[in-house]
Amino acid sequence: MTDEKRFTVTRDGHVATVGLAGPGGKAVMDERFFGELTETFTALDADDEVRAIVVTGAGPHFSFGLDLGAAAATFAPLRSATDAGARQELLALIRRWQAALDAVAGVRKPTVAAVTGWCIGGGVDLAVACDVRVASADAQFSVREAKVGIVADLGSLQRLVGVIGDGHLRELALTGDDIGADRAAAIGLVNHVHPDADATLAAARELAGRMAANSPLVLRGIKDVLDAERAPRVEAGLRYTAVWNAAFLLSNDLDEAMLSFVERRPPEFTGR
Repeated sequence: MTDEKRFTVTRDGHVATVGLAGPGGKAVMDERFFGELTETFTALDADDEVRAIVVTGAGPHFSFGLDLGAAAATFAPLRSATDAGARQELLALIRRWQAALDAVAGVRKPTVAAVTGWCIGGGVDLAVACDVRVASADAQFSVREAKVGIVADLGSLQRLVGVIGDGHLRELALTGDDIGADRAAAIGLVNHVHPDADATLAAARELAGRMAANSPLVLRGIKDVLDAERAPRVEAGLRYTAVWNAAFLLSNDLDEAMLSFVERRPPEFTGR
């Protein structure tokens, strides 16, 4: 399983489709996922034959977000350390994962996320790093981090405010609630809702194709102009969140969240 790829890339003319395939085919994100995400989008950005990109899940679900089992193993040695070096390691880890999502947001070609099934936590971070989102009628979205003792730190808190507005963002982030495709469309999280997964992917590719038909130079310019205000604000927010989580992420509440997940029960948080 060590050579197992976390992504598939297919091409149709000037449109590339990136399919998410986590460890063992699971729709989750692990350390290798983030490394390959950066590599994949860096390569697509440099490929002049690619003019637009569709991002989709490899199976029925877009992404369940962070692989909590792998994350628990990663955090365990840092949790028991008492020196500043452990905090610096955690800060570097968060910044590395943030950079992977930045590679998606910063790619110079238009990107369309085709969301089907569940899109949770890091999945929302990835979807909102894309320029446009379309969804199937069964799609479910959740900025879930508050329920697992984490301040979302991969970009949803910074990028969603420009997509759905401050009030909707605060509601989703502070509750961790799930919302369906219709609500997602009503608040602007997705542009279009389609009947099923096949129709969603076909519509995403058709939309990407219409974008790809335009001048690559102009498409690059549009993204550059639109990001001129957003990118510095997002970067400042990401850096602040990384520092905050490096200081406070490894908490008793995080331990309780991980334990309750394994025991399949509601967590009992204490704020410590």
